[in-house]
Amino acid sequence: MTAAWQEQVSLKPFNTFGIDVNARYLAQPSNDQQVREALAEAKQRGLAVLVIGGGSNLLLTRDIDALVLHMASRGRRVLSDDGEQVVVEAEAGEAWHPFVQWTLAQGFCGLENLSLIPGTVGAAPMQNVGAYGVEIKDIFAGLTALDRQTGELRDFDLQACAFGYRDSVFKRNPGRWLILRVRFALSHTLRAHLDYGPVRQRLTEQGVDEPSAQAISDAICSIRREKLPDPAELGNAGSFFKNPVVSAECAEQIRSQHPGLVAYPQAQGQVKLAAGWLIEQAGWKGYREGDAGVHRLQSLVLVNYGQASGAQMHALALKIQADVQRRFGVELEMEPNLY
Repeated sequence: MTAAWQEQVSLKPFNTFGIDVNARYLAQPSNDQQVREALAEAKQRGLAVLVIGGGSNLLLTRDIDALVLHMASRGRRVLSDDGEQVVVEAEAGEAWHPFVQWTLAQGFCGLENLSLIPGTVGAAPMQNVGAYGVEIKDIFAGLTALDRQTGELRDFDLQACAFGYRDSVFKRNPGRWLILRVRFALSHTLRAHLDYGPVRQRLTEQGVDEPSAQAISDAICSIRREKLPDPAELGNAGSFFKNPVVSAECAEQIRSQHPGLVAYPQAQGQVKLAAGWLIEQAGWKGYREGDAGVHRLQSLVLVNYGQASGAQMHALALKIQADVQRRFGVELEMEPNLY
């Protein structure tokens, strides 16, 4: 059955910023065939196509004169389980956090640090989503994507995805690949990643000495709920800026003037700086301009207090970028995709 097309549809329910713009057309395909049919019809009509999942990595600044394809495919399954290593697969339209909780309920470890991240399974590899010391690439077992240029299906392994920090081959080739389902390599044995102090501290506060995967997930959920606003209550897209990676010399120059600099050594003599710290030091934490603002508890999060437009959110982001560049000589890169 072909996915129905709706005309002139508000995208406010389909993006976590809650930006109210219209799509010329909206279709919600629930399987591979419906995806192919929608793409074919869009091509026949000469329409551009914008593919979205949970809308948590979008900043919509205008009406979308295109077919918006909202992935509505569902399904999650165990592909293999040898008693230790497990491979699970989920359809692109599956909501990310419920999928993580499903894996934990099966006794599978590996996704616990990525709990409570908004969005869908299909969008996660696009950004190589990461949190608390774990990224998609660390537990990745493959994915199936549709080549929109040829109409062929292709399976991607880890190397083919070319994952980087909040980056992938899919992000670098927008409009080429449409991710249909993703596979993850999990385990029955927990290999805890507790390098981030707040997680270990929260577990200690809870009296947990030998945490389970579920306990780690619970701790991370409680931390995220305290630090990050719920998009259902306050429009946001999570972390708005990437943590910039700079040379060791640049980091030392900043530290000489700002001894409290939050920084993490990286490979090849580079250093990752905490974007939130830079923004907070520049005085933007809690700033508000109309309904566009910076969250009062987490300066890395831009928020829509109700009626802000995408253009207003973007204008605020540009001001923050320019100020951080002026003060620290560091260029901040936006995480959400701008449309």
